[in-house]
Amino acid sequence: MSTEGGTKAILAALSANLGIAATKFVAFALTGSSSMLAEAIHSVADSGNQGLLLLGGKQAERRATARHPFGYGRERYIYAFIVAVVLFFVGGVFAIYEAWHKIAEPEPITSWQWVPVAVLVAAIVMEGLSFRTAIAETRKIKGKAGWVQFIRRAKQPELPVILLEDFAALIGLVLALFGVGLTLITGNGIWDGIGTAAIGVLLIAVAIVLAVEMKSLLVGESATPEQVDAIEKAIVDGPEVERVIHMRTVHLGPEELLVAAKIAVRHNETADEIASGIDAAEARIRAAVPIARVIYLEPDIYQASKAGSSEAAAAPTNAEAH
Repeated sequence: MSTEGGTKAILAALSANLGIAATKFVAFALTGSSSMLAEAIHSVADSGNQGLLLLGGKQAERRATARHPFGYGRERYIYAFIVAVVLFFVGGVFAIYEAWHKIAEPEPITSWQWVPVAVLVAAIVMEGLSFRTAIAETRKIKGKAGWVQFIRRAKQPELPVILLEDFAALIGLVLALFGVGLTLITGNGIWDGIGTAAIGVLLIAVAIVLAVEMKSLLVGESATPEQVDAIEKAIVDGPEVERVIHMRTVHLGPEELLVAAKIAVRHNETADEIASGIDAAEARIRAAVPIARVIYLEPDIYQASKAGSSEAAAAPTNAEAH
């Protein structure tokens, strides 16, 4: 399942980042490199983010209550949104702040000069292994979608977050290696500051992308077009329903979908026949789209004039459709 794949990717990233953070702090203590400090804080933030994702997954497993009748599935979206905020403030803003000081008062790296290079190379290897795990788990569920398309359309927040975190971490390590390397070669500490600033800009950009995507999930996204087609086909794939007058879907969580539809039934059917037909239609929906767990079907008599006004009232505006 995608939840298991997401958890595996989170644990791999958490293990890598805890080890990387420790080595970066040691390198910073020995050399005073701002790039190393920025990268160490980045790894700490990433470790905290992965802890939040694990916590969100645990919270989402709670049973529905009278106060929260649709359950807690969206907890995963909330914690993923917090991750984007943490990545922005703790990682990006700190790196920009540190870069400003380093560029204003550049200092060369005069002691333990080989340490930051060795640490960064080792960190690239460890982060690359974590990134490979995230890619492998993502390929199991993304199908034919491209990577950008997957990140934009995924309903499970963990894998997109880990993918972008690991990608940003790898690019950030290369930028840090660039800054430290040029500082060692030229003896001018301004390059260390420039590398730190680039890391900060990168983290802020990733945080903005994550925040936008997680906000969309929090507001409530519909089922995919393929799922909508499958649900509509399942509803009418029997003698009980003449047609779907209109339908709405929304994700209550990554693996839980709410379906609400007004369906046309025959005018001469009895209440028992209509109830049996609705039960049959619900069973077909769940067979076609297993994550459709909350289903409300409202029977009605189809009339062209009535259907037109009903569909117009239910249709989203241009802004909503976008």
